Amino acid sequence: MPTALIAEDEPLLAQALQTELASLWPQLQILACVADGASAVAQALHLRPDILFFDIRMPGMDGLEAAHDLLDQWPQQHRFPALVFVTAYEQYALAAFEAQAADYVLKPVQHPRLTQTVQRLQARLQMHLAPDAALAQGLQLLRQLTAPHDPQSTPLQALHASLGNTVYRVPVGEVLFLQAADKYVRAVCATREYLLRTPLKELLAQLDPDTFWQIHRSTVVRADCIARMEHSGSGSMQVHLQGHPEVLPLSRVYAYRFKTH
Repeated sequence: MPTALIAEDEPLLAQALQTELASLWPQLQILACVADGASAVAQALHLRPDILFFDIRMPGMDGLEAAHDLLDQWPQQHRFPALVFVTAYEQYALAAFEAQAADYVLKPVQHPRLTQTVQRLQARLQMHLAPDAALAQGLQLLRQLTAPHDPQSTPLQALHASLGNTVYRVPVGEVLFLQAADKYVRAVCATREYLLRTPLKELLAQLDPDTFWQIHRSTVVRADCIARMEHSGSGSMQVHLQGHPEVLPLSRVYAYRFKTH
């Protein structure tokens, strides 16, 4: 019997989705319905459903961030679930959804559109993808979805960042890495560390993608500062920098960088 998990922070919409799914696919068993991204990751790892319905906009960790964390932690011996993103925002209906073994549904959920989604999911489950193939599809999908949609033609040359009560103009060439931390982004240089209020996603769209590599959903690093990548004892991956002691997490989503360079 196929199984699914729903992550949706609006109870009425979550109930509506469950009702529609019960009508279209009576055999589908909803294992859990959660209201935030962190719970979605925890429950998905515990229950290992065949399908995930993730709302993109949720409090705290959103659906894309939850999918990112789940891909990082998913056991490689188990097939990664089919991802369906539920969103009220048309801009997330990208060609990547159509190209991959996943789908998207716009809110409010419409019966004809959800019928198409169910048919696609049923076809996907009949394919019996190997665990590594399913994981690879999920990784490729998330890389496409989290890539900057409108990269700047002229890359950013300097950051306006704070150190104490002073705002500095920091040349981008001096930055070793950028890392999201609470409400700020750390801009770490060789001898100093600054804070920015600009979201990391917004900064990433303004940086030269050949110079700055995203290695985690919260971390962007200057490529020529990377010394090596290695696996830790716990099975996670880490990036070591040249001449800097801090060790940075490397996500499965972005590990492909180290296989092609």
